[in-house]
Amino acid sequence: METYAKALLYAIPFFVGLVLVEILYGYFVKRQTHNVMDTVSSLSSGITNIVKDSLGLVVIIITYPILLKYLALIEIKETWLVWTVAFIALDFAGYWNHRLSHQINFFWNQHVIHHSSEEFNLACALRQSISNLLGYFPLLLVPAALLGVPNKVIAILAPIHLFAQFWYHTRHIGKLGWLEYIIITPSQHRVHHAINPEYIDKNLGQIFSFWDRMFGTFQEELDDVPPKYGVLKPANTWNPIHINFQHIWRLMQDAWRTDSYLDKLRIWFMPTGWRPPDVRDKYPVTIIKDVYNFKKYRTEASSALKGYAIFQLLATTVLMMFMFYNYSNIGSNGLLWFGAYVFVGIYGYTTLMDRAPYAVWIEVFRGIAGLVLILLTGDWFGLNAYFGFGSYIMALYFTITIFAGIYFTFQEKDMAVDGVKL
Repeated sequence: METYAKALLYAIPFFVGLVLVEILYGYFVKRQTHNVMDTVSSLSSGITNIVKDSLGLVVIIITYPILLKYLALIEIKETWLVWTVAFIALDFAGYWNHRLSHQINFFWNQHVIHHSSEEFNLACALRQSISNLLGYFPLLLVPAALLGVPNKVIAILAPIHLFAQFWYHTRHIGKLGWLEYIIITPSQHRVHHAINPEYIDKNLGQIFSFWDRMFGTFQEELDDVPPKYGVLKPANTWNPIHINFQHIWRLMQDAWRTDSYLDKLRIWFMPTGWRPPDVRDKYPVTIIKDVYNFKKYRTEASSALKGYAIFQLLATTVLMMFMFYNYSNIGSNGLLWFGAYVFVGIYGYTTLMDRAPYAVWIEVFRGIAGLVLILLTGDWFGLNAYFGFGSYIMALYFTITIFAGIYFTFQEKDMAVDGVKL
């Protein structure tokens, strides 16, 4: 995990830098595909996923080395062939994992966060799950295990395969000619993220587009059908932690409410969106009927609140980077506490972005808790070893958090009531 954390020290600035380039490009060409609150929510979601993965918060059903030990029929030596076979096997597994996530109720919960943005840009590529708590992906790597692909090769290629899926989340690149027949392109992935009836659940490939053509899930982007983005059951929140568990909460409610014991069991494995008949009408859920005329989620936000959201995102990113840089020194128990603080922080400021009245209490609580920790330890997880005044900076940050939570909850609320446009 420490190696993974160190790798992220280089990957994160690279991805954030590309997001900034896209924002600037959209500004100069007068075709902006970002809005502040949505982009902050997307990048915050990415942070939760990275922290969760770096802490290893997952129950592994089976590991690839075990599959390799018992299933390998042959052994490919570590040449160009083994790397090629491994990458194709990873992409094949990725296609079927992606398809399961779109077609099975239970698995959709781990993927819905990625589709929850009603925009389409590089930032939404970073909307990754924290609800994928069961590690079953190695089961889809049986072909690689049968061919004896070494675990080291899979371990090296897996993050490369994941990072290579970032670039095509953009509206600024058109169709790419003959490449459309080989790799997943921005045009194809715009189709995938769209909720138009013509596009839903199409283009499930991750790197190579021929899987979709082989298995009947390919759809070209049509000139007369502009993609509309999001999910048919809108998230209606900027809080990525809420979004991660909305779907499974609805499944739990339906499983509890239905009178059918069969439906209580099968709801988890039925096609995505299926609900027991006896609860479907009694407990309706808002579903977008007309994808061309639905109202995107927006909250009242002054320039000050938007600026504050960006400030909190930047501060949280810096904290996460420090966590990775000081990973071994913080220690396992310290990392869990540090990670918990990051999660509470993101929960707090994104709830404030939602204008939820209880957000202030989260912000006041985490601010006071941070100040108390600094008072008791005289430090912030070893920050003073790098900056002698590090704990004072953190104390200032927590103080700002407390007063900003109070201001944006009460003062700006009063301004809105007085008729001032936020």
